[in-house]
Formats: sequence, structure tokens, C-alpha cells
Amino acid sequence: MRSLGIEGAWALEPKVFPDDRGSFHEWYRAAEFREATGYDLSLAQANCSVSRWGVLRGVHFSDVPPGQAKYVTCLRGAVLDVVVDIRVGSPTFGRWEALRLDDDGHHAVFLAEGLGHAFMALTDDATVAYLCSTGYAPEREHGVHPLDPDLGITWPEHIAPILSPKDAQAPSLAEAREAGLLPSYEACSAHYARMRAGSGPATP
Repeated sequence: MRSLGIEGAWALEPKVFPDDRGSFHEWYRAAEFREATGYDLSLAQANCSVSRWGVLRGVHFSDVPPGQAKYVTCLRGAVLDVVVDIRVGSPTFGRWEALRLDDDGHHAVFLAEGLGHAFMALTDDATVAYLCSTGYAPEREHGVHPLDPDLGITWPEHIAPILSPKDAQAPSLAEAREAGLLPSYEACSAHYARMRAGSGPATP
């Protein structure tokens, strides 16, 4: 797994084995994951979303603790996947990294608890699957507006983004920080340390 330059974010770029029947690849390997992160992937829920061209989902994040880590890949079509550091006090606070996920390269992205996540569908029927460390808990879920100019994510200029009403009404990064919605780097670091020590995630 390759670091994306934000603590807690990695990309997997698997070797794909094509032949006349199709192809095969490993999109998750526990040993490789542990080597990169220092702990095992905790799996509580698996999600799959299908989006038409131009749909923009995110930036989503969850309260820490317990947070929600995600391991993401694109099964069909293509998306621009974005990880955002929204941890107040982080050395890379406000930084984002983007990676194309598609059904050709079969790359995957892991983002630890406390990081924000968004993606834009670059094709119709873009199918994204993601493994989650905790189950869905709406009272702990939050968002930052993906088109926040201060955040400055470079989305494809030729695509008019399609947002859900909830995402369209999300606060800016500055507004979310002022409202106390963003996770702290200190809390996230303590959570990662607990995971590496094998004590598991903390409860809220």
C-alpha cells in the first residue's frame, strides 16, 4: 500500500492478471494492510453505491470516537475519489488528495477514522464498494461542502456536479470547524494508537 501523503490515507495498486476469460486481482490483503497501518481492518458494514455521470457524494465524515474508516474501490466505471484531512490540529489540515478509481486499474483507497471522503462519478453507473469499520449511525454523521472554495478540491471542470440536498446544504470547512463538528487530530491519534496496541476502537 502506498501512502497518499496524508496520515491515515493509503492507496492499493494491485497487480491485475488478465486473460481471455477476463481478469483477476486481489483488492484487499490483510497482511499488506497491517504492514501499512499497524493494525487489522475492523469490518462492521459493507456498502455499495451506484451513481450516474456527474454525481458528487461527500465530503462525509463521522465523529471520533468511534469514527468510521473506509476501504473503497470502484467495481464498474470510474470515479474521482478524494480524501480530505479535516482533523483540527493536523499538520496537513485542509489538505486533500485525489485518485482515480476505475474498473481497469482496480485501485483501492483506505482512509482512517477522522478523514473526510468524497467522490465524483466520471461515468454512468459508476459502482463503488466500500468496507466500513463501524455501522451507519446518522447522529454521528456530518459533511463539509465539496465545492467549498477555501477547500479548493479540483473537480473535473467539464462535469456539472450533481449533489444531494443534504450535501448541497453542508457547511464549509470553516463553518464546520467553528460549529465544533470536525474531529480533533489529538482524538484521532489516540484512536490510531489504541488500534495499533490491539485494544480496538473506543466507544463514543
